Amino acid sequence: MKVICTEKSQILATRLAKALKTTIVNVKYSRFPDGELYLIAGELDDETIIVSSVIDNDALVQLLLLIDACEGSDLRLVIPYMGYARQDKQFRQGEPLSARAVARAIGRGVSECITVNIHEPDVLRFFGAPSRNISLARDIGAYVKTLNLKNPLILAPDDGALAFAGQVASAGEWEYDHLEKTRLSGEQVTMAPKALSAASRPVVIVDDIISTGGTIATAAGMLYAQGATDVFAACVHGVLTGGAYVRLVEAGIRDVICSDTIERGCSRVSAADQIAHTLQTCTNR
Repeated sequence: MKVICTEKSQILATRLAKALKTTIVNVKYSRFPDGELYLIAGELDDETIIVSSVIDNDALVQLLLLIDACEGSDLRLVIPYMGYARQDKQFRQGEPLSARAVARAIGRGVSECITVNIHEPDVLRFFGAPSRNISLARDIGAYVKTLNLKNPLILAPDDGALAFAGQVASAGEWEYDHLEKTRLSGEQVTMAPKALSAASRPVVIVDDIISTGGTIATAAGMLYAQGATDVFAACVHGVLTGGAYVRLVEAGIRDVICSDTIERGCSRVSAADQIAHTLQTCTNR
C-alpha cells in the first residue's frame, strides 16, 4: 500500500503515510502553455490511497488525472475537503446538482471514498462506491483543551451546527450553545447565545467550515459587548476566502484554529490519525 496525493494536499498526505507506516509516491506536476494540467506519478503499488482536497477547479482536474494515472491499482480515495459539496440542492429548473456531478466524476474507478466533515452527508450516496464520512469535532475539542481556557463556552453560529458544537464540547465536558439572531429593527440585528451567558468567560465559536468569516466576525464584537473575555474561532475546513482571516483578527478573534484538510498557516489539527484509523478499520473488516 502506498499514498499518493494532488498538489495541494501534500502535508496531510505525508502525515497520513507516516501514520500508516508506508511510503508516499512522488508526483510531478506541470502545466502546458495553453493552461492544461499535466502530471506523472512514480511507481505505484497494488493498493493506493489517493489524498486530495478539492479546494479549487485545478485541484479537481488534478484529482481526475491522478485517478486515471493510477488505473490498475486498487484505489481508495480520501477527500479531506470536497468543494461543491455545499451545492447539494436544486432551486430552479436547469440548475445542476453540482455536488452530485463532482461526486459521480471522482467516484469512478475507486473502490472506496472517505470524506471528512462533508457539509451534507447525503452527498455520499452519489459517489458510486462505498463511502463513509468521519468527523474531526473531537480532535478540534482536544486542541481547544490544550489552550487551558477557564470555563469556556463552546458556541455554534446557528442551531444547524449545534450537534457539531456538542461533539467539540465533549472533549472537556464544557457547556455549549448556539447563537440566536434577534431583529431589533429593519436594519439592526443582535446575536447572543440562545440559553447561556458569555459574560466573564472565553468563547470558542465552532463550525465545520469558515468561509468568509462574516457571521463570526460580527458575533465576536457582540460577544465582547456581552462580557466575553476572549473569543476564538475553530473549524475543520479553513476556506478563509475573501480576506476572512484578516476580518476575523480585526474583529478581535484571539486565534483562528482549523485542520489540515485545507493546508493553511492556522492548521493546528491534523486529520491524518483519524483517516488512518478509518482506513485500517475498513481494511480489517
